[in-house]
Amino acid sequence: MGRTVQIGTVKIGGKNPLALIAGPCVIEGRKQTLDLAGRLVRLARRHEIPLVFKASYDKANRSAHTSYRGPGLARGLDILAEVRAAYGVPVLTDVHAESEVPLAARVADALQLPAFLCRQTDLVLALGQSGKAVNLKKGQFLAPWDVSNVVAKVESTGNRNILITERGTCFGYNNLVSDMRSLLVLRELGYPVVFDATHSVQLPGGAGARSGGEARWAPALARAAVAVGCDAVFIETHIDPRRALSDKDNAIPLAKLKHLWTRLRQIDAIPQ
Repeated sequence: MGRTVQIGTVKIGGKNPLALIAGPCVIEGRKQTLDLAGRLVRLARRHEIPLVFKASYDKANRSAHTSYRGPGLARGLDILAEVRAAYGVPVLTDVHAESEVPLAARVADALQLPAFLCRQTDLVLALGQSGKAVNLKKGQFLAPWDVSNVVAKVESTGNRNILITERGTCFGYNNLVSDMRSLLVLRELGYPVVFDATHSVQLPGGAGARSGGEARWAPALARAAVAVGCDAVFIETHIDPRRALSDKDNAIPLAKLKHLWTRLRQIDAIPQ
C-alpha cells in the first residue's frame, strides 16, 4: 500500500477513494470563482467526492504577453482564502517564485510546482520547506523516471507530503502525448500519483498567441488513467469554457463533470 497524503480534510493515496482536484485554470474574478467553487462543493457533497479546489492567482507561463494572467498574488490569495472559508474545501494553487511561497502557504492547503519550472531548484526547495503538501507537475520535457530528482529535492527538506502529477509529454509541433506507462513509473517513487486529464489534451501554443486544446479527448484519457491506476484526477473546469480566459479549449464543462466522475468511480472500483 502506497503513502497517503492529506490535503485539508482530503486523503489521497493508499486505500483512500479516488480524489478530484478541480477548478478553473485561473481566477477570473471573485464572483465567478466563488460561484464555481460553490457548485463544485455541492456536487462533491452530493456524490461523496473527495475534492480539492484548484485555481491560479497568476499564470506566469503564457504564450503571449497579452494573455490574461489572473488577478495577481494579493487579490488572488484573498479570493482563495474566501473560497476556503466559505465552503470548507481544501485549496491548491501554483506558485512561480520563491518569494511567493510563504504568502501562498498562509492560504493554500497544497502548493503546486508548475511543470515548466520543475527543475528550478530554489523554487522546489522553497515549496518543500513550506511544510505544505506539494504537488509536483512532471515537466512536459521530462521522462517519468527523471522526476525522481525533483522528488529528492523536496525530500531533502524533510517534507514527505508529495503528490506527483502526469500531464503529458511534448515532442514539439504543438502537441502532447500521454503514455500511461508513466503512471506506473511515477508510482514506483512511492507517492500518490495524479493524472491531469485536461492539461494532457492541451496544444501548447497551438492557437498562435495562446494554447489550444482538444477537450473531447480528456474524458477518455481520464478513464484510461484510472484503469491503469492513479490516486486522483486533475480536471480544469468552467461553467462555460467558451468564455474562459485561459485554457478554454481543454477545460471540461462543469455540467459534464458528474457523468464523468460516475464513470471514473466505477472504473476505480474494479480490482486491479
